[in-house]
Amino acid sequence: MRHVLVTGAGSGIGREIALAFARRGEALTVADLHAEPLAETAALALDAGAPSCATTTVDLREADAPADLMRTAWSTAPVDVLVSSAGVYPATPFLDLDAHTWDRVLDVNTRAPVLLTVALARRAIEAGRPASVVNISSGAALRARPGAAPYSTSKAALEAATRASALELGPHGIRVNAVSPGFVTVDSRVNPVTDEYAAAVGDTPLGRRGTPADIARAVVWLAGGEAEWITGEVLRVDGGSSTGAWHLPQHWAATGQGEHE
Repeated sequence: MRHVLVTGAGSGIGREIALAFARRGEALTVADLHAEPLAETAALALDAGAPSCATTTVDLREADAPADLMRTAWSTAPVDVLVSSAGVYPATPFLDLDAHTWDRVLDVNTRAPVLLTVALARRAIEAGRPASVVNISSGAALRARPGAAPYSTSKAALEAATRASALELGPHGIRVNAVSPGFVTVDSRVNPVTDEYAAAVGDTPLGRRGTPADIARAVVWLAGGEAEWITGEVLRVDGGSSTGAWHLPQHWAATGQGEHE
């Protein structure tokens, strides 16, 4: 039995990740900004098979929050798996950006996962224990979107930090990877999206939007023993949406006879 810490576990992808580990009989610490949905996640996790599920409310915008959260989780039991799922993605036109908006997104989406990894690694190395980290990235790391300059930047930076930390922590037996979801339908009061936006980004080569369970299965696998020789990787779980501009019309005649020079 391992001890798994999941941030952003109050709803959506984070909650489903916690429940996926619970169904495997793992002990949990779940963290989120809001206490009420976090308590709901804990109750569901215990019903799903988790032997224990501690809850911690945390504001990851605070500089000391990652270290404090890891200290709290570790005091229950050494943390074997860290999943950084907490994230914010406000829609802000580029010309409306200010320092507060930029810093809020980068602090939660990039700085907090990095500092959580640092806090885990320090304790794991001191204890002589292996550990596995899975960061939740986004397709926005590869493709910018209107209104998402800080979000795209934060996820691109997170993927770079995933590789950098994997490089330095690998010799200590600590693996660091990321899962990059495509558009996933969730009910989030922190990060709501419009129906128009969902329709525009939710089309994939596999013909459907993603679900939190799609992402959770990938996270559980990547954090487990079957992936023990994988580190520094970004697993894109997006229904094929990152393969290219598949939905564009063909640029040659209907006969298929293109012209060549």
